[in-house]
Amino acid sequence: MSDNTVSLRDIPSIDQLLSSADGKQLAQRCGRPLALEGYRYVADELRNEITQRSSPVVHSPDSARSIETCIHERANIWLNDLLSPSLKPVFNLTGTVLHTNLGRAPMPEECIEAIANIARGACNLEYDLDSSGNARKRGDRDSHVENWLCRLTGAEAATVVNNNAAAVLLTLNTLASRRSVAVSRGELVEIGGSFRIPDIMKRAGCKLLEIGTTNRTHIDDYASSINEGAIGIMRVHTSNYRIEGYSSAVADKELGELAKKTGTFFINDLGSGALIDMAQFGLPSEITVADAIADGAQLVTFSGDKLLGGPQCGLIVGSRSLIERIKRNPMRRALRCDKLTLAALEALLHLYADPQRLKERIPTLRLLTRCEQEIELTANSVYGTVAKATKAFATVSIKPCSSQIGSGALPVELLPSSALVVQPLRSTGSALDALSQAFQQLPIPVLGRKHGGALWLDLRCLENPTEFIDNLKTLFTAC
Repeated sequence: MSDNTVSLRDIPSIDQLLSSADGKQLAQRCGRPLALEGYRYVADELRNEITQRSSPVVHSPDSARSIETCIHERANIWLNDLLSPSLKPVFNLTGTVLHTNLGRAPMPEECIEAIANIARGACNLEYDLDSSGNARKRGDRDSHVENWLCRLTGAEAATVVNNNAAAVLLTLNTLASRRSVAVSRGELVEIGGSFRIPDIMKRAGCKLLEIGTTNRTHIDDYASSINEGAIGIMRVHTSNYRIEGYSSAVADKELGELAKKTGTFFINDLGSGALIDMAQFGLPSEITVADAIADGAQLVTFSGDKLLGGPQCGLIVGSRSLIERIKRNPMRRALRCDKLTLAALEALLHLYADPQRLKERIPTLRLLTRCEQEIELTANSVYGTVAKATKAFATVSIKPCSSQIGSGALPVELLPSSALVVQPLRSTGSALDALSQAFQQLPIPVLGRKHGGALWLDLRCLENPTEFIDNLKTLFTAC
């Protein structure tokens, strides 16, 4: 062949590629099966490129690479992409602190250390170290966190499942299968992923008894539902909206008293849940799990990865007799948590024993309580680098903005923040899409939000400006 063309005859055999020095090195790094797959993929790709043209493939004039070298390089690139983790860290500059699509709460270092420690080998997940000999019995995995959940909430007992939706499903299936449960029409929520309370109740095997109206529900509505055969009452936290104006709802304490008087159960699904009064950190007050227990809820369900600031899980706390019934439900095995979640949750609960230092030690609280002045300083520290990196195709400015908590926690509350507003020089949708994509293609993807023809990078969640600046070094080539 000529020096600058490639034909099908020039493609080396797979055996030849694997037996070469580069091939042996690739097989050593990735394993022979993957190296074989990579070479076959690239060779087939090259054959298609050649046969789809009426003339041989012509290399660029400045390329002196042999076809074999080309195949080795393309196979390495293909395998690098194949073996790169699809789950990777990102810079969350969207303005939503607890972003469901971005993994919600960043965990404290204590939780991360606990996960690493338990992940390395065997542990006493369901092994009772306190019993001995013939009396040894299988342990309960909840025992690693149950005592702490009871200490912090005032509950008699607790159990843990993989998320709050599972907590609601398991609770209703245990207590109300084939029976009716009363829920106010104003609380029949739909949250992310088209998750609807009526649907989860149906899957739990219980019947929804809607009471009241969208904006007003009274204690007599609940009492009437019990007279109509409802076995219990469920209150659902309206996690992503709030009804205001001409509206009314029954206080938890009244529902607790009604349930006690009539011998029915009262479940309070708090959704995000909080173990402490958020008002002490300058955030809007949110009912705590301890408040819900004190107000008479026999069971309270809530999440571990929202306001709590820990791993994804669903927590059920309350009456010992009801929790024991839930633990006996065969569905619990399908919904239980693994050892890593429990290790992280236990470490998180230990932090709540020292409320004075929570804001420093739990990233969620730290991010939610960052003051506007601190965020503005962060914006000023990274502004110059971003402006320089994007000057050929965009302008950059610092503007005030509002962050949101996210994941249904305090849904209408906004937090003052500052953002870098990156405005493309070409005012077209494709230019904005290309700009956003360039930031997403960085070694650590940078995710912002598109608004008003610009990319807004809300800096509330940026705690490491140096890492962010270093990450921008490849932005030129990405754009």
